[in-house]
Amino acid sequence: MADQAPEPMLTVDELAARAGVTVRTVRFYSTRGLLPPPVIGPRRVGHYGPEHLSRLALIEELQHQGMTLSAIERYLDALHDDLSAHDLAIHRAMVSSWAPDAPQEVSREELEKRAGRTLTDTDIRRLTAMNVLAPAPVGFRVDVGLLRLGVALLDVPISHETILVARKVLLEHARTAAHQLTALFRDEVWGPFTEGESDPERVESMKALSAHMQPMVVQALVTAFQRSLKEELRAAFVSDEQPRA
Repeated sequence: MADQAPEPMLTVDELAARAGVTVRTVRFYSTRGLLPPPVIGPRRVGHYGPEHLSRLALIEELQHQGMTLSAIERYLDALHDDLSAHDLAIHRAMVSSWAPDAPQEVSREELEKRAGRTLTDTDIRRLTAMNVLAPAPVGFRVDVGLLRLGVALLDVPISHETILVARKVLLEHARTAAHQLTALFRDEVWGPFTEGESDPERVESMKALSAHMQPMVVQALVTAFQRSLKEELRAAFVSDEQPRA
């Protein structure tokens, strides 16, 4: 198959138009370091390539998932510097497949409606400490995926401090599992997949594969945790109940 012709370089106006953002936004992202600098051509005009366009699309997706610019900056800093536009497009496809629902801004009235109960100021503080809520200019930013769990925990006869410690333990182990699974996916799936040609159909194929794997991985993690917890509880309480000699 003949090599594809390289995509033409874009001026900042053309890049902004292609990405659906303003020129001011492009320059702001560049100032924040979210976009690499352009190639300076004749008359000191900056030119941007497909990598810039793909990075803008990734930034848009991360913002859609509720990430702040500071969080996006840290996220992008962790990526390899030599990622191509094709790599970034695949990365965006994976983000959109695996990311939870974006936080939503709601009023207190809407929050209580979704919670199914009246929430006291103490309830609000506890939900905020559990990262279910965060203050917003008007009302609250709500992690929709955690709201039901957080509200249920308000009535559990366990101290709030114990719940926060348990949350910390779960997050630490979840991050470890996520890190190791990501490395496995990168080495065994991502690497071989990206060795092929830069083809939009391959990006869609990766997105479909990622979306297909997501529920299976989540179910495997939940099942493994349930079985491990059952074994640990049995060992702990059975040993405590054994009669002493």
